[in-house]
Amino acid sequence: MHQSFERALDLFYPRRCPVCDGIVPAFEIRDGRIKKAGLIHRKCHRKIEYVRGATCVKCGKPLRDSTAEYCDDCRRTPHSFDRGFSVFVYRSISGSIYRFKYMGRQEYAAFYGRATEKLLGRKLRSLGIETIVPVPMYPGKEKKRGYNQAAVYARAVSARIGIPVREDLVMRVRNTAPMKELDARGRRNNLKKAFIIPKNDVKFKCVLIIDDIYTTGSTIDEIAHEFRVAGVEKIYCLTLAIGQTT
Repeated sequence: MHQSFERALDLFYPRRCPVCDGIVPAFEIRDGRIKKAGLIHRKCHRKIEYVRGATCVKCGKPLRDSTAEYCDDCRRTPHSFDRGFSVFVYRSISGSIYRFKYMGRQEYAAFYGRATEKLLGRKLRSLGIETIVPVPMYPGKEKKRGYNQAAVYARAVSARIGIPVREDLVMRVRNTAPMKELDARGRRNNLKKAFIIPKNDVKFKCVLIIDDIYTTGSTIDEIAHEFRVAGVEKIYCLTLAIGQTT
């Protein structure tokens, strides 16, 4: 019933390709049969670069040197989380994430969730993660945008891997400056005391923090620090995209 409803919606409100933003038809002809189309154009799918091969054992950033264990950033900077994972190499999907984040293309989350499950689903399920926690936005900013892209992505991942989302565990209590304008030290200073855990007792021992992009890890570190203080033992992070180490 749910799938039939989705197909009907696709006919009247066709999806847009998360790469080129063009219309993705609800159905296509394959092998002489009419079949339900995918979430992305096939030719566009080939343009995406997934995070595969050698990655930093801490943040998950792709490594040019396959013999290295850590990227340059993680060798220099300690992190509060245990390990990070990411789905796409940022340069191959940056336009898609921009539209997802700023132009209301929440429908892209269906493709992002499916891609995450295919690439990392088995690994994430094996870690003992009890709940997924999206990085919160400052309430005023979220109200203006209309949604929190990290939460939209988190819900799509949750639906795919079967781990529940909790959006009430962490609050953003300070409206910080845009991170893209700051260096690594500026990002960390910018985020100090930006997040709080409003509940006195966090009963989870293993959590997954989700955000859209990993750059220096400053945002996730601040949240992970709060979880450490609250007694969480294992903290993992997942982002849609990450850059490659130099």
